[in-house]
Amino acid sequence: MIEFELPFPPSVNHYYRRVGERTLISREGRRFRERVCVLLAATGVDPLTGPLRIEIKVYPPDRRRRDIDNVQKALLDALQHGGLYEDDSQIVKLDIEKLGCVSGGRTLVRIGETGNA
Repeated sequence: MIEFELPFPPSVNHYYRRVGERTLISREGRRFRERVCVLLAATGVDPLTGPLRIEIKVYPPDRRRRDIDNVQKALLDALQHGGLYEDDSQIVKLDIEKLGCVSGGRTLVRIGETGNA
């Protein structure tokens, strides 16, 4: 299993923006994705190619109500865009847990290949 500490992702409600008839990734979403890409590039990890198991622990930046399922879209897309894996369809097991608040928020990710075809 590989472990990463990443920033707290924007919720899906803030990840996209409508511009006319087009749906685009928001400025906040692009910033998050760029930060994740830089952190992944610094590790020099090779892309994972098999079925994946991912464990995520999110630490929100404050006590506002947040739905746990709203943070995974930006996070999983950023990991894919950063080259950690080819496509998020490789994910066969996803475990996500919301824990206590920390200043600025953070996300801990553990990912590994399952060995299952």
